[in-house]
Amino acid sequence: MDDLSQTAIRSRWPAKHPERLQLYSFPTPNGVKVAIALEEVGLPYEAHLVNIMKDETRTHEFLSLNPNGKIPAIVDPDGPGGKPLALFESGAILVYLAEKTGRLMPKDAALRYETLQWVFFQMAGIGPMFGQFGFFFKFAGREIEDKRPLERYATESKRLLGVLEERLAQREWIMGDDYTIADIISFPWVRALKTTYEASSFLGLDTYPKVMGWMERAAARPASQRGLNIPARP
Repeated sequence: MDDLSQTAIRSRWPAKHPERLQLYSFPTPNGVKVAIALEEVGLPYEAHLVNIMKDETRTHEFLSLNPNGKIPAIVDPDGPGGKPLALFESGAILVYLAEKTGRLMPKDAALRYETLQWVFFQMAGIGPMFGQFGFFFKFAGREIEDKRPLERYATESKRLLGVLEERLAQREWIMGDDYTIADIISFPWVRALKTTYEASSFLGLDTYPKVMGWMERAAARPASQRGLNIPARP
């Protein structure tokens, strides 16, 4: 995005407070991550609903911000060096917000990289696998007679839950005592297995007590309670 003040994104979603960080999102597991992080760090921001149910991510205006056509995305008018910065991909946005504010990320270099590995664990594993599971279990994919895709994604989802269960065996949060972007990026997806996909029995979520306890703690945080509903669902 070359000229953020003239970009097409603002013609479709005009900013009432252009001095604030602009969030373009929808309340999906991927979308709410950024709102939750913003609520945690306390940065002033303005949220715009990009209705994925109406394919608004495929519009010229949104593609001018994210050529991949996915939510969430942001424009920070006060980016590095005081210049506007546009970002897409929730993982990149969470890292940016953590580094911009000095919060939700360990200061120690080794612990920082350990946190990042769990961020990438979500981006590469939990998000894609849980999302595909949800498609074949709850949405249009459930009509497919061949159940091998569902079985494949269910098996992998259980394996990933097992990885988290082991990680959280002796920890309150993924990084121990401190709540970080590693928690924010993953817990909405675990929550979706229970609330959106309604797959508790199918996946045996009660066999992952550490994961479910962690998810409930994260979801109960005041910032999460606000962020889980930003932008408001239409």
